[in-house]
Amino acid sequence: MARIGSSPLSFPGFRGVTRQLVLVNMVAFFALLLFQVAARDAATSLATALVFIPSGFLHGYLWQPLTYSFIHLGIIGTAFELLSIWFLAGFLEDLHNSAWVLGLYASAVLGTAAAALAIYAMSGTFSFMSGEVPLYGCFGGIFGMLIAIGVLYGDMEFLLFFTIGVKAKHLAIIYGLVSIAMLFSSQRMYAFAQLGGAAAGLLWIRLAPRRGVSFAFSESVYGLRNRYYRWKRRRAAKKFEVYMKSQGRTVRFDGQGRQLDDDPDDKKRWN
Repeated sequence: MARIGSSPLSFPGFRGVTRQLVLVNMVAFFALLLFQVAARDAATSLATALVFIPSGFLHGYLWQPLTYSFIHLGIIGTAFELLSIWFLAGFLEDLHNSAWVLGLYASAVLGTAAAALAIYAMSGTFSFMSGEVPLYGCFGGIFGMLIAIGVLYGDMEFLLFFTIGVKAKHLAIIYGLVSIAMLFSSQRMYAFAQLGGAAAGLLWIRLAPRRGVSFAFSESVYGLRNRYYRWKRRRAAKKFEVYMKSQGRTVRFDGQGRQLDDDPDDKKRWN
């Protein structure tokens, strides 16, 4: 378990998207747990439909790349994942906005599923890649956030197991090497998927807008609207120039449709 901060008792903020991710995953865990107590077979069928299974996705279960991250089966593993989301997302949210952190998390979750789908597709060509492992839990999103912190804030010190100080970049490298080593085990699909989440996190911090995709989309919409208004203003300016010229007067506008102020003593402007 890794903690962030200079003090063993320091906690990152529990607000915004950090709180939402923790609470949604916690509610999903207990809801499935209670459903399993009430109707075990139905709960098993539901969990099977929601976890990510590459063959199931290819047969129409298109929601699985998102829903698998909300399926948690063991209480210890779930507690670890929820605490990791709190520490990692809380740290990032203190330095970035909520939209940026949510985009990073979602891209890592989807990248994890995409990597699992890729290795499943290659299993028909390379026999050593055979084997389909259902994916569940938010480990991909967590690894993506860890890689983001390791790249952006590599000198930040983690407290590993609450006692050992490890820099973020070194911890990210350790987790990466463990995943690479797992590629040579029976859990190769899980390991490859986790590396896919890390790659998606890297792409996000390199390519994504600083203030998040939603903000960038709204900015592009407003930019398109403003370009339309500027075009209308330039067109109106040209029509006005033609009209004033027919009245024997000269009026000039710049390329943005704004009227140019001539010298008030210049009598030629009325010619």
